[in-house]
Amino acid sequence: MTNFKKAVCIISGGMDSALGAKIAKNEGYDLIAIHFNYGQRTEKKELVCFHNIAKELGCSESYSIDLDFFKQIGASALTDRSLTVPTTGVEAGVPITYVPFRNGIFISIATAIAEKHGAEALFIGVVEEDSSGYPDCRDEYIKSMEKSINLGTKDETKLEIKMPLVHMKKHEIVTKSLALGVPLKDTWSCYQNEKKACGICDSCRLRLNGFKLAGVIDPIKYV
Repeated sequence: MTNFKKAVCIISGGMDSALGAKIAKNEGYDLIAIHFNYGQRTEKKELVCFHNIAKELGCSESYSIDLDFFKQIGASALTDRSLTVPTTGVEAGVPITYVPFRNGIFISIATAIAEKHGAEALFIGVVEEDSSGYPDCRDEYIKSMEKSINLGTKDETKLEIKMPLVHMKKHEIVTKSLALGVPLKDTWSCYQNEKKACGICDSCRLRLNGFKLAGVIDPIKYV
């Protein structure tokens, strides 16, 4: 029997979005996977991870979207190589790895795809507490986006943005991922490297601490 309950899942190739997509799968949705190549330092590695995750989850549709303008804009250490990715863990305020309005743009494009396919849910793996201070990872912001996109789409489009991880801690994400069989070996979190994770950028620190508190070993390789 064909499953007409569809969800668009934004999958970065990281651990959080992989778990979010797995939760969507377990809730009975037919998955439409979306990934964005936006000139980030680990673009090639993240794309490989995305394809592996989408295949593992049996996604019915898969989109890899190129957004070159982020690199043109710069203003983020993820897309501008003249800026240094912080490795001290002491940066105050919104970190330099924040990409201007990235999640808002991702959600807008994902909404267009959701409307095309008649999807009723959009899953995004934002995590408020462990978001490194990114303003576009906040629960309040995502809820406001949900209201806006439903005002700006067809009357028959009723899209719910689901963020099942938003109030979870990183070690809870690791534990939940293992319990649900998420292929963590196929996920990538490092901001800097593509072959072996650096282990010292903010994202690596969060990931490693999560695995440490969960009492398990991270399956990816580090320098």
